Amino acid sequence: MKERLLAVFVTCGAVLLGAASAATRAEKKEQRFTGPWDLKSLAKTPEASWGDESGGVREVYYEGEPLAGKPTRIFAYYARPESGEGPFAGMVLVHGGGGTAFAKWASLWAKRGYAAIAMDLGGCGPKRKRLPDGMPAQGHPEKFRRFTTDEEARRVWTYHAVAAVIRGHSLLAARKEVDPKRTGLTGISWGGYLTCIVAGLDGRFKVAVPVYGCGFLHENSCWLNEFARLGPEQTKRWVAYFDPSRYLPGVRCPILFVNGTNDFAYPLDSYKKSYRSVPGRADVRIAVRMPHGHPQGWAPKEIGIYVDAALNSGDPLPKLSRMETADGKASASVAAKVPVVKGRLHYTAGTGPWKRRKWESAEARLADGTVSARLPADRPLVYYLSVTDRRGAMVSTGHTELP
Repeated sequence: MKERLLAVFVTCGAVLLGAASAATRAEKKEQRFTGPWDLKSLAKTPEASWGDESGGVREVYYEGEPLAGKPTRIFAYYARPESGEGPFAGMVLVHGGGGTAFAKWASLWAKRGYAAIAMDLGGCGPKRKRLPDGMPAQGHPEKFRRFTTDEEARRVWTYHAVAAVIRGHSLLAARKEVDPKRTGLTGISWGGYLTCIVAGLDGRFKVAVPVYGCGFLHENSCWLNEFARLGPEQTKRWVAYFDPSRYLPGVRCPILFVNGTNDFAYPLDSYKKSYRSVPGRADVRIAVRMPHGHPQGWAPKEIGIYVDAALNSGDPLPKLSRMETADGKASASVAAKVPVVKGRLHYTAGTGPWKRRKWESAEARLADGTVSARLPADRPLVYYLSVTDRRGAMVSTGHTELP
């Protein structure tokens, strides 16, 4: 009898230990690196004061992170669809370097049927006038500020910008006309950089679209001189806190990376490392010589289509598998709800800085759920495939390099 009881206890103990081990593994898998931010605090609805409304767009000021022991305010524009009571899906819009809160951008998303908030991340209010209680400015000295302690890290621009974006999300989600379970995020250039970080921190988002911006900036970007100025130790510290490579592994929502082949700031090598850091679904749209700018960054129709598919049950973009190369031919499988009408191979035999390389495009074959193309004989060669559907929406594979 004692032996039977012992056997039962041993068996039950093994099952419990196995369950506990599985739970621990699952917990570790879900853990995100959260950096210097207090996410519980940022998830609370911030204090806000609402201002004038013009053309369906309303001004709002909401609380930011303290700076040097003093409170700060963030200025933003909020827009919602003209008709209907909701609940509407929501979008958080993050501008890039030299940008501000764009009323036009918020209005664009409102016309698409979304409630949207676009905040200023340079410490300014309307017409770019500096706020007396604004967050740090968005120049290089503020972005690449030296720090040795957590307290000093909280004076870096990225710390305040990320907090402002997450608090903007909390403010948006608290609106009675917004469905807090259907919110998305998109940002342009430095806003794309911030989108990569925030998407890995704020698990409430259901979709994210960083445009241009990526991580691994210390390995290759237009800011290598800034890292040289910081030196190895400070660069290591900056990367540990503020490079998106630390946060992209925490992304759990669908994410679409949008960029051009010759972007001056975010080159394709750092870009590829970035989207491959995402553990789940990461889609790519690389356009040949896509221009860099705010209007150019919010213009691609693929952004709205991707967000609609995640938040409003719209028809998704085509889905490409990872590109394979064999016997001088590149290929990828294609899954598409909207019929695909065109395939292309894009390639360059150029070397040197990515922004100066000359790219060529050629027809690719579409057959049996696959896009494929014969590669040119040039070496070295960098190449990728793309497909375009009947809506004119394009997606691509990542690039591959042949020495």
